[in-house]
Parts: sequence; structure tokens; C-alpha cells
Amino acid sequence: MRGTGVARPATRRGASSIMAVAGACLLVLAPGTTAGGEPPPETGFAVPFSGAPGYEQLAPTQVTDPGQLNQPLGEQKADEIAARIGLARDDALTDQQYRELVTGGGVGGDRDAAEVIDACVRILTNTNGRPLLSDVGGRPTPTVLASYGLYVNTDGLLQSPANADAPTRQVNSLIAPGGFVGTWLRDNGATHTLIALYRSAYTVQAVYGFAAQQISGAAQLVTNTEGGVSATVGMSMAPPLWTVNFALLYVLKPSLAAAMPAYWAPIPPAVADAVRASPTGQVPYSDHRSYFE
Repeated sequence: MRGTGVARPATRRGASSIMAVAGACLLVLAPGTTAGGEPPPETGFAVPFSGAPGYEQLAPTQVTDPGQLNQPLGEQKADEIAARIGLARDDALTDQQYRELVTGGGVGGDRDAAEVIDACVRILTNTNGRPLLSDVGGRPTPTVLASYGLYVNTDGLLQSPANADAPTRQVNSLIAPGGFVGTWLRDNGATHTLIALYRSAYTVQAVYGFAAQQISGAAQLVTNTEGGVSATVGMSMAPPLWTVNFALLYVLKPSLAAAMPAYWAPIPPAVADAVRASPTGQVPYSDHRSYFE
């Protein structure tokens, strides 16, 4: 669920405004500093996969204990991250606004758009206690793979959430400037939410995320190299994409952002190789499920 932003949403400016705001945001934090003013940690992600200087350390770190796999952030951590990127609970939609948006209600509601948004939420919060059900070998099969930056689609194919076939990629047209979501928010009394989103780190991180996706081919996987050790994870766990998705979910409903993965885990090498070798970036989960069990 990655998209780009504009400087002042009420004016519906175009791509030039996106780059202008991104440039301004990049100047807010000098290179080599974090949002809290400390030197940034070495996380192993290279530009543009590391995102804007100063925000990389807010994204999930690699698992160091099996118990951390697919663990959700929790509401306290989500609120802390939101504050660091410039968001607060008051910026989020009301419960009624959220229900109307994801059910196709409200002024200008659209059921098809709502289904895409709802699917994005479920994919990005595929953590412990929130399994996705897919058809694997003719049987409904629950899977929880968020820490890997992967998910199993309804047809049983394992892929990155940034795959061209995924709702989390297709939603970009809905959240782009002038798209359905911005229009719906303005028409349903949530302009303040839109303004808060575009004034947050979302805007600059979206530019890095867009660049990262453009150079990652069909697989949409990311290499992390730290201490001379390389690992692969899905694009949704790269800092800029994770932060963009976090900001979007937080303004929809803070509890959704709290359900996002708190840690990332390396994709088993054989699985990563298979995804990269696939012309669609998709592989049958049934052929690889043993690596995740």
C-alpha cells in the first residue's frame, strides 16, 4: 500500500509538488542524523532501500529470537513511531469514517476500491493472530508471513506485497494525487487527515519507496548486508516502504498500524532464489511451505 504525496492536498497538485516537498523534507534532517538527532544505526539497507536519512531506524530490525517472528508492533510502539514521523491519533479517521471507507460507503464511496483497501490492510497486518486464508492444493490454508515481507495470495501463490499482481501494489492508483482516497477524504470531512499524512515523513519516504520499486523487477525483494552477511526480505519490509505503509494504516486506524510486523526475517535462500527466477515474481506456496513451518 505504497503511494506518493503532494505538498498541500486541498489543491491537488501534481508530480512536481511531490518532488518539491520531498526536497524540502530531505533538508529537514541533515545526512547522518536521525529524527531524534542521534547518528543513524547501520541497518544494512542501501539507498534507496534505506529511505530518507533519519527515519531508517524507526523501521523493523532483523529478528534475533524465534519468538519475534511475525510479532506485531503493539499500540504503544505504534504511537511512538507515529509521533516520530509526525502523526498523532487525532489525525486518524473516526471509527465511522473508517468503516465507510472500507465498505464503499460515505460520499462517493466505491465498493471495488473499498475491497482493494481492505485487502491491503489484511496483507500488511498478516502477523500472529491475523492469518490470511488461501487456496493451497484445493484446501483453505492459513499463513502468517509478514516478517518475511511475503504473503500468499488467494490462489496460493507466494509473492512480495509489492508484486504487480498484489492489491498492495494496485492500490497506488487509489492513493495517488487526485485519486480516489484523497477525494473521498475531502468529501467526507477528513481533510485534516490528508493534510497530516502529507506533512509527515510519508511524503519523503514515498519518493524513496517509489525509486526502490522501480529498480527491483518482478520479484520486488531487497538485499540487506550487515557485518558482511547478506539476507533477502520482501520489499514491504524495506524502511521507506514499511514507513509509508505504517503512516497510511495509522491514519486509517491506529490499531491497524499496531498490527504491522515489529521485526523482519530473512527469506530462506532457496525461496528467495525461486521468487527471483520467476518471471512473475510468484511461486506456488505448496512447493515452499516446508521452509516456513
